[in-house]
Formats: sequence, structure tokens, C-alpha cells
Amino acid sequence: MAGNAKLLHETLWDQDPELMDLIRKEKTRQIRGLEMIASENFTSLSVLQCLSSCLHNKYSEGLPGQRYYGGNEFIDQIELLAQKRALEAYRLSPEEWGCNVQPYSGSPANFAVYTALIEPHGRIMGLDLPDGGHLTHGFMTQTKKISATSIFFESMPYKVDPVTGLIDYDKMEETARLFKPKVIIAGISCYSRCLDYKRFREIANQNGAYLFADMAHISGLVAAGVIPSPFEYADVVSTTTHKTLRGPRAGVIFFRKGVRTVKANGEKVMYDLESRINQAVFPGLQGGPHNHAIAGIATCMLQAQSPEFRAYQEQVIKNARALCAGLLEKGYSVATGGTDVHLVLVDLRPVAITGARAEYILEEISIACNKNTVPGDKSALNPSGIRLGTPALTTRGLLEKDMQQVVEFIDRGLRLSKEIANVSGPKLSDFKRILHEDSTFSEKVNNLRKEVEQYSEQFPLPGYADF
Repeated sequence: MAGNAKLLHETLWDQDPELMDLIRKEKTRQIRGLEMIASENFTSLSVLQCLSSCLHNKYSEGLPGQRYYGGNEFIDQIELLAQKRALEAYRLSPEEWGCNVQPYSGSPANFAVYTALIEPHGRIMGLDLPDGGHLTHGFMTQTKKISATSIFFESMPYKVDPVTGLIDYDKMEETARLFKPKVIIAGISCYSRCLDYKRFREIANQNGAYLFADMAHISGLVAAGVIPSPFEYADVVSTTTHKTLRGPRAGVIFFRKGVRTVKANGEKVMYDLESRINQAVFPGLQGGPHNHAIAGIATCMLQAQSPEFRAYQEQVIKNARALCAGLLEKGYSVATGGTDVHLVLVDLRPVAITGARAEYILEEISIACNKNTVPGDKSALNPSGIRLGTPALTTRGLLEKDMQQVVEFIDRGLRLSKEIANVSGPKLSDFKRILHEDSTFSEKVNNLRKEVEQYSEQFPLPGYADF
């Protein structure tokens, strides 16, 4: 096929209007809706430009200077730049820390860490999924190992106090003493308080374990210095780059270098994590890196060092606290009683609303969130709460005063869900059917959706104008 063939040079909207129409509809949904999923954000135009660049074309298995393909002169420079900026963003010395910017996302990054640190069936401890942990920290039920982490490694969860919703560090210490994990994971997916990394470090030391911090959710807050950093205490730190960090969908692993411990006789025991982690990423678990995403990492790590970025992260927390205060004023229960970070976990049991119904009614009025377990829940598939986050709304320019209106929309939606449930009964399928088939309810939903969308459209969305 000739290099000037029509197929190679047509725009997407001319060549594939069906697909382009769907993309434009998604763009419209993002503009009109209030995006409150705590793990989502709107990335910058410069990151999007990296993701649609010529870097996508290049294969570059291996590390800079050690590739399995030729033609990587500039790819090497881009990856080294991403590594350098990643260390700078978290104020890390290259003599004490290194990083790998090749993981495709957070889950592959975490699996690479386990692969590097322990043998198959090695023991790990992470926050239990129903208590705010992540699948990649290990999760299984009585009948099935749900996460691949629990399939290939032996996982033991630590828990939160069911009353306060706070991590029970004393119980974790006791459990670790019995279980003797080789890796202890300090990380969250839905926990609204800062972690006590010093206490984690003490428990890890008691058991000769590595301390692995998964800061995927909070990495932007850490970079801005508005919450405590795991780097003072952890041996390994992983992160995604698309949540609070507001970069591309990718992952990074940071690892310690230098002296790990000193024996009683004065002999130094050195870290050997660099080669182990690099080899676990490639060739252990991945093939060619996504160079367009690595470029996105490089530019988002540069942004993370700016005063504007710090101000953004400060506002994320202010908005989360305003959201939390507004929900409490409306009579809703919030796990842990508040938030230190970017998210709020709402316990809906006191108002007799299920997480699934809440998620559905809010989506119907153009507010995106996710159903979530709360402390004391028995099933991750039938949770009693919803998780709300402020990173994406803050990116669009919403402030504390705007959270008052957002709370009002959420409250009206949840109260409407109770009205519908009183008619439909407990089944979610009946709830959805009545919502759409009962003209009174469907009109109320449509009217509230229009209000939300008109409000949301006031705030700009970064990126390309049309897609």
C-alpha cells in the first residue's frame, strides 16, 4: 500500500463516523455530568497530545541503553526524562531511589512488585477489600480466590475497626506476628484517612518484611506535599498516574537503593531491588513499553512540580471536606467521620438505601460515582455505601461553595431513590423498571438530570474541544 493511501490519512470522523459519534457522545457525557468517581480525573491537553503521538509506533523492549530493538535513541531520552522527573516530583535523591516507568497500569505494577520481592506462595498482608483495600492487595472469599494476587501468593488481610472505620493497627501488628508476611502493603482504594507509615514500618521491621506502599489514589496529594509521604518509610512505592496525579493511564514503581540494614558486626546489607523489579516488569510480566504513555508520565511529573499543581491538590482536599461536611449536615453517615484526602465514603445503611440503588439513581441524574463496601459489610457484591471523590470536579474548577450545590443534587437524587424503592420493593431490577416505566418518577428523574447537566456545563473540561 502506498504511503499516501487514503486509508492512512483520513481523519477518524471521515473514515469511521460511527465510532466518532460514540466518542463525541462520551465527550458530551463528561461535559454534562458531575464526575465523582474518586479514581478518575481529566488529564491535561499536553498529556493527551503525548498519547496520540508518533511514540505509539515504536517498539522498545528493555531499558534505556539495553533495548532488544534498534532505533531507540530518542525513546531512551524520553524514558530517562520520565524517570528523572518522577524522582524530582517526589523530592527523591537518585542515590537513594530509582524508578521504573514502564508498568502499563497500577495492577500490573503491583504484581511486578510481588514477583520481584517474593517467591510464588510468599506471604503478603494488605487492607481487606471490603474495608477499603484494593483487589491487587489480595482478596478471597470462603469459596474462591478472587484476586490473582491471592491465587499466586498467600494473602492475609488486615482490617478496620467496624465502629470507627479506622485501621486497627494493634490488631494488624498481632496478626502480622502470627502470619509472618514477607511484604506488608500500605495502600488504599477507599479509605479516607492518611496512613500511619511509621507504624507500618515498625510492624514490617518486627517481621523482617518489606514495606510496600501503594499510593495510586493519593500520589498527586503526596507530590504536592499536602499529606504525609510514604517515601520516608517504604522500601517500594507504586502508583498509577491517572488519578489525583492527573496524568496518563499508566503505572510507576519506585524502589530503594543503597544500604537496607546494618548487621550487629557492622556489615552493611544493600538493597538489590533495582534489578529484581526491572526484570519483573520486563521480561517477567510485560512486553514492549507504551512509549506514548511514558511521555505522558514525563510531562505530568513536570506539571506536578508546579505551584499551580500544589494549589489544585489543596483545593481537592478542601472540596472533599466541604462535600463531607455537607453530607453530614444532610444527615448522612460518613465512614471514619470525615476525610483527610480526596474521597468520602458514605454509609447508606442508616437511611436504608443500598449502594447499588444509590449508584444507579445518581447515574440517571448525570452524577457518576460507584457503589462501595463500608465497614461491617458482608459482601463486596452487595455493598451498603457509595464512594465520592473530588479530583475531577476540582480539575474543572469547582470550589467549596460549589460542593454545597453538588450535595444538594446528591441528596435530592438519594431521596428520590427512596420514593421509588417504596413502590418497587427491594430488587434492583424492579427499582430500575419502576424508575423508567412510572411516568411520575421518570419525569422527576429527567427534570433533576436537566438541572445537574445545566449546572455542570458551566465548568470547562480540559483537552480537545470535540473529543
